[in-house]
Amino acid sequence: MEYNSRIFIAGHRGLVGSAILRRLESEGYKNIIHRARKELDLSRQSAVEAFFEKEKPEYVFLAAAKVGGIHANSTYPAEFIYSNLMVQANITNAAHIYRVKKLLFLGSSCIYPRDCPQPMKEEYLLSGYLEPTNEPYAIAKIAGIRMCQSYNKQYGTNFISVMPTNLYGPNDNFDLMNSHVLPALIRKFHEAKVNDKPYVEVWGSGNPKREFLFIDDLADACLFLMGNYDKSEIINIGTGECITIRELAEMVKDITEYKGELRFDSSKPDGMPHKVLDVSRINSLGWKAKTPLREGAKKTYEWYKNRIKGEKLYVK
Repeated sequence: MEYNSRIFIAGHRGLVGSAILRRLESEGYKNIIHRARKELDLSRQSAVEAFFEKEKPEYVFLAAAKVGGIHANSTYPAEFIYSNLMVQANITNAAHIYRVKKLLFLGSSCIYPRDCPQPMKEEYLLSGYLEPTNEPYAIAKIAGIRMCQSYNKQYGTNFISVMPTNLYGPNDNFDLMNSHVLPALIRKFHEAKVNDKPYVEVWGSGNPKREFLFIDDLADACLFLMGNYDKSEIINIGTGECITIRELAEMVKDITEYKGELRFDSSKPDGMPHKVLDVSRINSLGWKAKTPLREGAKKTYEWYKNRIKGEKLYVK
């Protein structure tokens, strides 16, 4: 990408899109295009094609997606599969029609089978059954991957698909019912501390292992791959390191300086028992994650506290 290239970020207000936007602006890119949802409904094919015809983006970061944790995926499966399928199909097809030079599609590590060998290599895609708690979302993301690969094969496009691990950082969703585990823990422990609650309850057994990537590291990887990767094969983005949910909860408890008790509700689902990415492919290209988990979690907690200043805290 040149510094005056026309770059479209789909989903610029979300966790991923906002981080990519910050990074592009900090690098000096001058011609970044984005639209709020009320200005452009990405689920409407005619609206997306009209936008591409008018704006003629040269590069596209497809970061728009409906995302959430176990509860959200289990509660809104129809929305997760419909919204993600429509948005990614409309943008990918428009990128072909209007001759976008390169598109980067953001997938997810949940595309891999529930009982996938660890760490999860890119070639393990479609080698087994998916995790039931997020299957509709995973199927939508797999369809997005296959769409990019199919357009590359038939039309000679340059659409790449990247698979990030669990993400966190500034601008995350901290809703207690619909967020991912790390922002949910940050909010739970902070509110328990402020409201002097005797204990914090965490979903599941605490035994599952997860990998976490700071959002600014993901943005760094996306820009790196835009300039250094042109293959149809998917590529993982992560740290290659994992931590149990129990260890994560203990870490967030310490960061937030909460002094009460930590409890686990084993009646709630755990999700996949173990999930960590094999990142040897992206590491071999010369990219590695830079932000340690504790450092990133502390930055996220500081951002969260600054955001809620002056707001009434949620009290259950």
